[in-house]
Amino acid sequence: MGKVIQTLKDSNYRVLGYIEQESDGTLTIKDSNYRVKGYYDPKQNVTKDSNYRVVAHGNLLTTLL
Repeated sequence: MGKVIQTLKDSNYRVLGYIEQESDGTLTIKDSNYRVKGYYDPKQNVTKDSNYRVVAHGNLLTTLL
């Protein structure tokens, strides 16, 4: 299975960003210009910023947008 991409939109249907899921479950969040904002590693249950620094435990990717 390849990447699964979810589009994030606001209440006016403007694109805020994208979440890409890899086959191993790892998630990457990108802004509307496709710039990486962070990562979620389900095995470690941590959210990391674009520089791979741990910013939270659990999946808090959308807070990085």
